[in-house]
Amino acid sequence: MTRIPTENLAEEMRRAYPELEAVRGAATGPVYLVGGAVRDLLLGRGRSANLDLVVEGDAGALAAQLGGAEVLEHERFGTATVKVDGLEVDVAATRTESYARPGALPDVAPGAGIEDDLTRRDFTVNAMAVPIAAGERGATSPELIDPTGGVADLGAGVLRVLHPASFVEDPTRALRAARYASRLGLSLEPETEQLLRATNLETVSADRREAELLRLSAEPQAARGFELLAGWGLVELRPDGAELAARVAEQLAERPWRGFAPTAPTVLRAALGAAATEGGSDEHERQLAAADPSRPSEAVALAARHDPSELAIARAMGAAWLDRYLSEWRGVELEIGGDDLIAAGLEEGRAVGRGLAEARRRKLDGEIAGRDEELAVALDAAREA
Repeated sequence: MTRIPTENLAEEMRRAYPELEAVRGAATGPVYLVGGAVRDLLLGRGRSANLDLVVEGDAGALAAQLGGAEVLEHERFGTATVKVDGLEVDVAATRTESYARPGALPDVAPGAGIEDDLTRRDFTVNAMAVPIAAGERGATSPELIDPTGGVADLGAGVLRVLHPASFVEDPTRALRAARYASRLGLSLEPETEQLLRATNLETVSADRREAELLRLSAEPQAARGFELLAGWGLVELRPDGAELAARVAEQLAERPWRGFAPTAPTVLRAALGAAATEGGSDEHERQLAAADPSRPSEAVALAARHDPSELAIARAMGAAWLDRYLSEWRGVELEIGGDDLIAAGLEEGRAVGRGLAEARRRKLDGEIAGRDEELAVALDAAREA
């Protein structure tokens, strides 16, 4: 990865984000590119999937100029989200924040300068900004704004928290630390690690913890992130949870599993176990992984009792027969339907379902083929007492 010299940052920014021309045209006051987009440009990682802007003024007004009716505004926090030429842009007003208690959502005070706004953030590498519009105040300067030493920490490969109370005010920052460290290959600065290990995640809601863990689970290096969290004492992995999470993520990126189960929730469940994610049972996954169905119909009946995440995890544990279930057996359909049985003289009711189920079972196992055989088998099974 080629690092971008700070003096080339403005040029690289214009190349990576041509959409920012629309921001310059709409701005009536100072606007800055901040956070991860700046960090990634400096690291030579190029364009991000979304970007953060900070405006000295009304975030909603700028967002409205950019996206019209497609603006999602959060007045409590002075933020808005808008799409500019397909790129998701988060716009926030410069502000300071305070916390009524550990883990609480912040109380926002708008009107801060850009440097004060940057120093409220999580880590030095995310507390940098580049001016992109000066609005009515005059020409903008292309110089990087770096009040906390983010460039130096990037160069040293260090993740440093901004102030000692950071993980107390917002413990989810400790979870974010694993995401950034695993994605960017950063090491914790010693004092940051000491503070992080003392974090009490219980002061934030389960929903907020899960949301942050799901963001980590969506990362290419999620398994490494979970290893870090476990090493810091912040989560407890299931046995071989990091390795299982890595296998699941790789599996869900390939056929026939791609798109079958939701990736982030399944990776999270693989890492922490079903109990931690309130879904299913680790024991069910182990039993499914150990199963060895002798016929396709048996495999289909067994798989039907489990949700997609359980199936994906069981396959990662070794249930190779699930590949054929997904690619072949699951899609087997009859040429007949309930209307055909009723037209042949059968009364509507449970018998129709019983007949169709038996015909599909025998078709899966290769015992019958074609419409006529399906109908005969279904009628016989339906008429049995």
